[in-house]
Amino acid sequence: MIAISNKLFTEYMHTDIAFCLMQDDPCRLYLITPPKIEPASFAQTLSAALDGGDVAALQLRLKDCGRDEILRAAELLLPIAHSHDVAFLMNDDPGLAAEAGCDGVHVGQEDASYQDARAMLGDEATVGVTCHGSVDLAMTAADAGADYVAFGAFFPSVTKDAKGGADADILEFWNTATIVPSVAIGGITPENCAPLVSAGANFLAVVSAVWAHPEADGGPAAAVQKFAEAIAQAEIEKQA
Repeated sequence: MIAISNKLFTEYMHTDIAFCLMQDDPCRLYLITPPKIEPASFAQTLSAALDGGDVAALQLRLKDCGRDEILRAAELLLPIAHSHDVAFLMNDDPGLAAEAGCDGVHVGQEDASYQDARAMLGDEATVGVTCHGSVDLAMTAADAGADYVAFGAFFPSVTKDAKGGADADILEFWNTATIVPSVAIGGITPENCAPLVSAGANFLAVVSAVWAHPEADGGPAAAVQKFAEAIAQAEIEKQA
């Protein structure tokens, strides 16, 4: 199992604070699966996408699928993620995350509580929390021990109906107020991600901008590469 809390997120939280504040780690890509997949064929798509560039994590988010179907998908996809040194998170269900051997779970405001997720998965797992556009929700999650907080939606999304919006100011505030990593989500593309990177987002969570990228233009692998290039350029401009 890849311990994402050691590899990716909580290195910001559990290592020496002075080092963390001086460490200027670049923003990274955080992929979320489409809401409906055929696991065997998607496994090939995933492998190609992860070959396209740097990816920190993959979240398995199959909202309308049954437990057995989700476990089957995890069985096929988790080894692919780990073979690319990518952490594998489950959406919503910490019990299912534990059963599937995931590196952690992402919980929303209407899912299992952070405390329940941590109790089920233990201290080494990554537990992230949706906070929409609310600093108060983020502070509550961070104080409880969340490994990251997710803000959004920043742009209109075709994947889900956002229950709250956010703008880059919340990332800038969060980046200066705390060392708990932030994930930006919602309608993010290579073309619009620069302000989020500049504002201090540690991770960009993406669905359709990768998986729906036209095959004629290189498919998901090309999209991951485009994100890598856009993030790198934004990081350069941030340091200028």
